[in-house]
Amino acid sequence: MDLAEFLSAGEELLAIRSTADRGPELLRALEFVLDWVGPGFTVERFESGGKPSALLYSGVRPARFRVVLNGHLDVVPGADGQFRPRREGDRLYARGAQDMKLSALVQATVFREVGAHLPVALQLVTDEEVGGHHGTGHQLAHGVTSDFTVIGEHSGLRLVIESKGLLTARVRAHGAGAHGAYPWLGDNAVLTLMRAVDGILSKYPVGEREVWRTTVNVARVETGDNAVNQVPAAATAWLDIRYPPDDRDFADRTPAEVADHLSGLCPPKVTVEVDRVEPPHHAAPDHPDVTALQRAAHAQGFTGDFLRKHGAADARFYHQRGMTAVIFGIAGDGQHGPNEYADLTTIEPYYRALRAFLS
Repeated sequence: MDLAEFLSAGEELLAIRSTADRGPELLRALEFVLDWVGPGFTVERFESGGKPSALLYSGVRPARFRVVLNGHLDVVPGADGQFRPRREGDRLYARGAQDMKLSALVQATVFREVGAHLPVALQLVTDEEVGGHHGTGHQLAHGVTSDFTVIGEHSGLRLVIESKGLLTARVRAHGAGAHGAYPWLGDNAVLTLMRAVDGILSKYPVGEREVWRTTVNVARVETGDNAVNQVPAAATAWLDIRYPPDDRDFADRTPAEVADHLSGLCPPKVTVEVDRVEPPHHAAPDHPDVTALQRAAHAQGFTGDFLRKHGAADARFYHQRGMTAVIFGIAGDGQHGPNEYADLTTIEPYYRALRAFLS
């Protein structure tokens, strides 16, 4: 690997503002990596929900790929300066440096070198940060399968073999409107909503430190277009819930069953809506490909330890279909924050580990 050439290309990719609301920039990031890979491969293009993606391989698509390398090229929004990459020692600061444009570019580099003679595919998507259903989920729904998938999310060359499941819920409180100067004439839905949220958080309290259990984030509260001098007649709270596989309140439950469970934690005049319940991701630690990838990390001087991930990633789409996937990427810090950076000392070891694993 020519690290100087790679970093120059990486900075160009990081300068592309490929956020979910910028369709042309999503396509531009995708085309950039396709150009980096170069000619000589079959390129299948997909589009769903306005989000482009691609699948690259040699020759004719097989019934099942031996290995898929999966990378996402979309990023969460950031300040203008985050799209002007800068290096400070062994750190490269930019939106997407850690999560996960540089890992994706390493995957693309490895693929262009070995993809012509190994049964491996490169899967590039542009919607992971907004759910992944129009990228990885869409491709798998159209017949893409694999024995083993490496998701290039950041991990410091450790292996994420377990991720939490996720669901979103809307808690709606109902009351009666009135003039704000006469609150006793109404029934304030916000107060009812506060009691409902307190009921749910008493069951799933906000932790003071990292712990492997269900978490509930109150992401948004709405009351409509009420004036300040009105008693709100309706209020809604949006909840982001992440749960481990052993929490039987959510695991293997339908949206209706989860809604009933959450409703039971709330006072009257409250309804709960759950659109979807996505299962956790898990890969067996003794799976032959998992242990082979771990050995490749060991050979580069890294522990290859197993990790649990609180956030969901596209690995769950493979797991839902009975396929094994792990998260394995470079190191860094500041994911989604103002000082996101990649640890440049892990670029070449990551490249060598992927090559050794595939070989």
